[in-house]
Amino acid sequence: MRSTEEIVESLRDALAAVGVVLPSLCVDPVTAASDEPFALVDLGRCNVRTAEHLTEVLRSLPVGEALRARVRQVNREAGKRA
Repeated sequence: MRSTEEIVESLRDALAAVGVVLPSLCVDPVTAASDEPFALVDLGRCNVRTAEHLTEVLRSLPVGEALRARVRQVNREAGKRA
């Protein structure tokens, strides 16, 4: 299983690939230091231009039933590993 830090870096890279930078993106320090099995990812704050660009990128993605089914499958598999 990948660490939370690795997942945050992967998310940062994926966002950067579409031109989105979330400057405060990080592992939530409170949940990272707790007994929670999975730390939270703090998406942080961004300016309105970044929020607008992120919205445009998300709206441009094709979201059909095949994608929804894949997301459900990935979530089920992740739950089995937890």
